[in-house]
Amino acid sequence: MIKAIFLDVDGTLISFKTHKVPVSALEALRRAHARGVRLFIATGRAAADLELLGEIPYDGVVALNGADCLMRDGTLVARHPIPRADFEKSLALSAELDFPVGLELNDGVFVNRVTPEVVRLAKLVAHPVPEQVDLRVLFDRGDCCQMCFYFDPELEKRVMAELPGLVASRWCPIFADINVRGIDKATGLAEFASHFGFAHGETMAFGDGGNDAAMLRAAGVGVAMGNACDEALNAADYVTASVDDDGIRKALEHFGVIE
Repeated sequence: MIKAIFLDVDGTLISFKTHKVPVSALEALRRAHARGVRLFIATGRAAADLELLGEIPYDGVVALNGADCLMRDGTLVARHPIPRADFEKSLALSAELDFPVGLELNDGVFVNRVTPEVVRLAKLVAHPVPEQVDLRVLFDRGDCCQMCFYFDPELEKRVMAELPGLVASRWCPIFADINVRGIDKATGLAEFASHFGFAHGETMAFGDGGNDAAMLRAAGVGVAMGNACDEALNAADYVTASVDDDGIRKALEHFGVIE
């Protein structure tokens, strides 16, 4: 019996074409929640960056790829901030190898410089272009759990070899989310499973990106969207239709979570 559903946002709940949650997904999730199934958002976004999901009756958020786990009312379940030494090393590598670094915080994404890739990513997710600031000032606040490195997979290999305490995950070829190694959406799922007392086998997870793969493998039922990348498809137990073709509703009906 499925007791909890974990849902990625971009490409899973929110369409890249419409930048909205399909009505079929919203209605299906409301029906599941009304039957007692808990709903959790599992995203690379910050917990404050979920305005478009306001009508979904979700219970908590696995934010920043598992680094910041919160109840919907803001109650903290778990948090894994970036160590200062890793942040400073990241800035040094950014200067040496010429790639932008961003901090993803609850009040937005901020970068050490704006490049065409930074602008392109902002347009892809229908967000404002990040502000260029002194990142050290923001990092000093002590709440940074995720950085963004705007680089391709080839440069990623060189950079991350210098940062063994951090891990990169991506759903897009032009940038990667950077978190403390050992933390991902799967560990976020585990944090909430422990908090509420349900087993991993009683969970279902939906995703489409590389940063969803660990969560899809960890869940009792891992569902990849029809528009998913190969890494997510290979990690899933089941492939549903795309976000734009009622994929969430169809999967919930297929597994009997809703009628």
